[in-house]
Amino acid sequence: MNKSVPASLFRSTCPHDCPSVCALEVEVVDDGTIGRVRGSNAQSYTAGVICAKVARYAERAHHPDRLLHPLQRIGEKGGGEFRRISWDDALDEVAEQLLKAEARHGSETVWPYFYAGTMGLVQRDGIHRLRHLKRYSGQFDTICTNMAWTGYIAGTGLLMGPDPREMAVSDCVVIWGTNAVSTQVNVMTHAVRARKERGAKIVAVDVYHNDTMKQADLALCLKPGSDGALACALMHCLFRDGHADREYLAKYTDCPDELEAHLRTRGPDWASTITGLPVAEIEGFARLLAERPRTYFRLGYGFTRSRNGATNMHSVTSIAAVLGAWQYEGGGAFHSNSGMYGLDQSLITASDRRDPSVRMLDQSRIGQILTGDEDALLGGPPVTALFVQNTNPVSVAPEQALVKRGFARADLFVCVHEQFMTETAAMADIVLPATMFTEHDDIYRGGGHQYLSLGPKLVDGPGETRENHWVNSELMKRLGIEDRANAMSAHELVDWILRASDRGCWDEVAQEGWLDCQPDFETSHYISGFANPDGKFRFAPDWPHVAAPNAGPMGPWPDIPKLPDHWDVTENADATHPLRLVTAPARSFLNSSFNETPGSLSREKRPEVLIHPDDAGWLGIADGAAVVLGNARGHVHLHARHFSGLKQGTVISEGLWPNGAFRGGAGINTLTGADPVAPFGGAAFHDAHVWVRPDAATVVRADERENEGETV
Repeated sequence: MNKSVPASLFRSTCPHDCPSVCALEVEVVDDGTIGRVRGSNAQSYTAGVICAKVARYAERAHHPDRLLHPLQRIGEKGGGEFRRISWDDALDEVAEQLLKAEARHGSETVWPYFYAGTMGLVQRDGIHRLRHLKRYSGQFDTICTNMAWTGYIAGTGLLMGPDPREMAVSDCVVIWGTNAVSTQVNVMTHAVRARKERGAKIVAVDVYHNDTMKQADLALCLKPGSDGALACALMHCLFRDGHADREYLAKYTDCPDELEAHLRTRGPDWASTITGLPVAEIEGFARLLAERPRTYFRLGYGFTRSRNGATNMHSVTSIAAVLGAWQYEGGGAFHSNSGMYGLDQSLITASDRRDPSVRMLDQSRIGQILTGDEDALLGGPPVTALFVQNTNPVSVAPEQALVKRGFARADLFVCVHEQFMTETAAMADIVLPATMFTEHDDIYRGGGHQYLSLGPKLVDGPGETRENHWVNSELMKRLGIEDRANAMSAHELVDWILRASDRGCWDEVAQEGWLDCQPDFETSHYISGFANPDGKFRFAPDWPHVAAPNAGPMGPWPDIPKLPDHWDVTENADATHPLRLVTAPARSFLNSSFNETPGSLSREKRPEVLIHPDDAGWLGIADGAAVVLGNARGHVHLHARHFSGLKQGTVISEGLWPNGAFRGGAGINTLTGADPVAPFGGAAFHDAHVWVRPDAATVVRADERENEGETV
């Protein structure tokens, strides 16, 4: 333990949110108990500020419903009947079932499935070692980052940007497509500092007036999927009014003259129709940028979770190049630093031993895969065995009706390693209890900042909980895999990563608890040229060859815009589905994590859909009424809340509530699509059209209770 902080406090790292990965100080009460959690003042990005849900982490770590022992299903799938078994019996059964599945259908019938329940590089990514050494089906990661990273790299050539701490010295901070107050609170720390110390303006661009919009000096609420149109109109104004930095454009960009000509027909009048923003708001935003070229564009994930998400990200990133903002401290466009670390994880993941001929299955299409879709299976064998860590697809994945149908298959063996009896764990044959971040060693890479941070084990896990690395290694031994990492501890693997990557060693990094990896100004601002072969920022990306992490083969998108533009490929409203749904994050949940804790549940209250009062009026929906949302994928029961802080035709549902919180058990991702989006796939969680109507069944039940003399 690192005791460079007060006696009962120890340094650690939040494992949950990849942009933030906050530096923590955790109170240790005894060998198995944590107390208060707070942000570290010693780390300059976290700067002492963390979200309320992590500050209450003891509530989650010591929750009475944590899984404590291995379990085996004894009833029907999803019936909730399990019996306690030993770890040896559980792992023996898992290994036996995986070997049986492989003998029947070949190794690709087994699919290790994981995601970001922990962001630790050892505990999260170690499952790949099992995958690669056994030639099990690969996983194409499409749940979160694909469109955002692709769109950013399309311009810059690398997933890296200006030091996020530079927001504090900006003249204008534009927070675009992320509700930072709820999901990346440290962004607000540095933006507000710039406002207090420099008179900087904070601009927020989003699809509804969330908590971040409320703190902005200028808040622009636009229609979902229209961000590219707004970006084009802003660049149109900068060129039109002589505020484009032509010297910068000539030196650092590929085709500024072609872009200027293209944008002549894409002014505020054109964009107003698409975005729903008044022309005056667009013009005012453009004037603000012209007056303050030292503008920091902090670009989130939310506005990219659309079928035109990658092109929207590219269009918005292009504004910084037209403005020349990159050349200033406190200026430029930032999305993630995940591409800058250059870490060697080969011992953890066995990436150097991966067989490229093994298929890569799209994690977002798990419902289609488990129900036998030939296209989703890439022409290969069915998936008959799943080993799930760090994720809850029966709640999180799109097209929930298909996901549930797939998990209910009698011939599908499922093992889930988890902290709680999630919806996915409830469908498993074997359930294994997992540790939390204070109960194992790991290392974390900040996407939204520049720190590598240690997360040392501080307390023992409750019951018989076991870390991911131990479980993976023990399972591999039973499967006949001899690998040196099986005999190494998580602590030793972290030390190996650091040494192999020329980042020191565990003991050196542990002196502070983290390592600042931020490149110098010239590198992070691309002063010597962008990371494309010609050194130019690309307004005209070579889309099929964008070197995006996790990029699969480019889909059939011949009409993808050559230059920044509004690409009208979203799931638009129609006569049957007059509204467009955005499934935004809730402040007190993080995906499906924290939706089991009393503090988070009490703050979020119940599943609701925000609907404009004018839309509610013509639909006959009262404020607080029970409603049904639906489309061709299914329907969901929840409650309506009148909310004027969005455009007519848009509805918002915040948070991934447990499926059981909805009448009928269908969660919000019943309505979202798993169809791969341009250019390399991904799930468009914020891009679904729906109908909404009063919940007739609830109205009938209410009438019945009134007739019986009950108060409703």
